[in-house]
Amino acid sequence: MQLRRYACRAMILDISFRESVRMTGERTRIAYVGARTTRARNARGNGLNVYRLTRDLSWEHRQLLEMENPSFLAFDRTGHFLYTVHGDSDRVSAFSIDPASGHLTFLNEQSTKGRNPVHLSFDPSNRFLIVANHVTSTLAVLRRQEDGRLGEVESLTTIEGEIGPHRIEQPFAKPHQAEFDPSGNWIVVPDKGLDKILVYRLDHVRGALVEVVSCPTREGAGPRHVAFHPEGRLAYVINELDSTVAAYHFDPATGSIKPFQILSSLADSFTGNSRGAEITVSHDGRFVYASNRGSDTIAAFSIGEDGRMTPLGSWSTTGRTPRFFAVLPEGRTLLVANEDTDTITACSIDKATGHLSPASSTLAVGSPVCILFKDMDHT
Repeated sequence: MQLRRYACRAMILDISFRESVRMTGERTRIAYVGARTTRARNARGNGLNVYRLTRDLSWEHRQLLEMENPSFLAFDRTGHFLYTVHGDSDRVSAFSIDPASGHLTFLNEQSTKGRNPVHLSFDPSNRFLIVANHVTSTLAVLRRQEDGRLGEVESLTTIEGEIGPHRIEQPFAKPHQAEFDPSGNWIVVPDKGLDKILVYRLDHVRGALVEVVSCPTREGAGPRHVAFHPEGRLAYVINELDSTVAAYHFDPATGSIKPFQILSSLADSFTGNSRGAEITVSHDGRFVYASNRGSDTIAAFSIGEDGRMTPLGSWSTTGRTPRFFAVLPEGRTLLVANEDTDTITACSIDKATGHLSPASSTLAVGSPVCILFKDMDHT
């Protein structure tokens, strides 16, 4: 499908914006919000929205780029460019970021040579982009050019293996993420269809992936996303299908990953249906947070010195279907994208206990599914 030229609506007001920043000298935080947009997804989003996020968590709209399903976003390693996959399609798009206003300019798009790309990340050299094609069981490697544009797919790795027992959700291999570990040497791929965590290394000469580890999960778990502890030797995985969080020892020297604990992400009083979605480790490495679509909660766990988790409780997102959430850099605020109530809600984090407080502010935006932040430095 031909994209709509990413028409920018007249909300940017670049001149007055830059002048106000120059006069106040304040650092400006920009938020990029991806959304579902298609009827097939019963979506109400309008594309990729750009906001200025103030200190009191007010959202000032700056730009709208109309496009289909900008469903997961990522910066390159310099932070000067932004990239998005287009869910349910076969495309990935590149944008440059204006260093003063944060607004986006479309550069180009490329095919991912697969269907429903769901995640993307850059290698430490910033030369290669890895994309997970969820429903065609492939990992695509694209080369990034110096000007930020993307080249065509250089290699396509097909994932094969014995599928899990869920007769609807596990018909074939379904990679849901391609995440570099903190060392940048390994790419960890939770595969929801095979009930496996796969680990690859990138051959920089050929631009191809080489599998080095295949670690099975609990049958029917459906691993979805992984988050690393800052020190790089612990990893935590949210399992979508059985709503659990698993802890792993990770060896940055070999890429080996081994499970040692698994806990439910749901309160024991919740008896309905729910699916795990997003997971993150706090910046200080003391807590794990995981979202649940169905119970519509964020679960929190403390991390002990041995890496084991202790449940702290769960808190309502005051919306439905928290597909994604992100913690602001200061570690005191967690923002949740509630896909089915068209809201982003903000919760306060007690940095001493890891507990969350009820939502303190809300942004109305259609079918939000991803949030990225960038602090603009001004002199």
